[in-house]
Amino acid sequence: MTQPVAQNSTIRNVLLAGILLMLAGDFLFALNDAMGKWLVASFSVGQVVLIRSIGAFFVLGPMIANQGPAKLFRMERLELQLLRVVMTTLDTALFYAAVVYLPLADVMSFYMAGPIYVAALSHLLLGEKVGWRRWMAILLGFCGVLIMLKPSSAAFSLSSGFALVGSISFAIILNRRLRGTSDTNLVTWQTIGTLLVGGVLTIGAWQTPSALDLGAMLLLGIVSCGAHLMITRALKLAPASTLAPLHYTLLLWAVVFGLVFFGDVPGPRILIGSAIVVLAGLFIFHRQKVVETTVPPENVPKGVS
Repeated sequence: MTQPVAQNSTIRNVLLAGILLMLAGDFLFALNDAMGKWLVASFSVGQVVLIRSIGAFFVLGPMIANQGPAKLFRMERLELQLLRVVMTTLDTALFYAAVVYLPLADVMSFYMAGPIYVAALSHLLLGEKVGWRRWMAILLGFCGVLIMLKPSSAAFSLSSGFALVGSISFAIILNRRLRGTSDTNLVTWQTIGTLLVGGVLTIGAWQTPSALDLGAMLLLGIVSCGAHLMITRALKLAPASTLAPLHYTLLLWAVVFGLVFFGDVPGPRILIGSAIVVLAGLFIFHRQKVVETTVPPENVPKGVS
């Protein structure tokens, strides 16, 4: 009797750790979005992506040295590793390409559909059960997103195609298939992918940055790398369908950053939409607790059981 109770307690702690890491990672992603929007107004997408990727190695460098560079080439399921690099590179490049021409709110309205993709794919590809009540809550949350963001007429453009494809490429669903790969490996290879693409896109579009701008782009890499590491770890600790609704917290941080950096005061539409999103998220957490009282052994990270 004592052993199952202790195991359930450990599982709850693991899930809580995953949730907290996801929340922290989304905060850093919101900060990354605001910084990126500011930088691509003055520099090409390729240059921002290139220097951002270099900045990420301030975080990844010590981690690579600690685990040993040779381990970077010990990868499980090479085909999924390559697909993940391609998808995350598309996600990064297309996001910055979209915010050059579209308001940040319009781009985020596409990206906030990510939890819907994740919920569907977690059922189809990972076998995670998502009941109709949670499906309705996720859809309700997306309605709240639309109320808040209210995409402008500019949303129906080629730039919106960048945002749409980028949001679909937000391939957090693949991380749980690669739980045996270290976080360092996963984030390093996706960073190398964006570094190469950024280098190609920068050809003929280089503009010498000031010390402040260079520091901001390097800091952008540190912030985004921290976000990727946190979310990568979170997805190894908790089911994708549990964590997906937490992505909506990006909207709350967008309101805060909009007020602090751009002087945007949230109106009634933002407040009403935020309330809907938060309530939908809370209901999803409630249903997760009711439906999944235990976590299958394969969802528990190595070393936990």
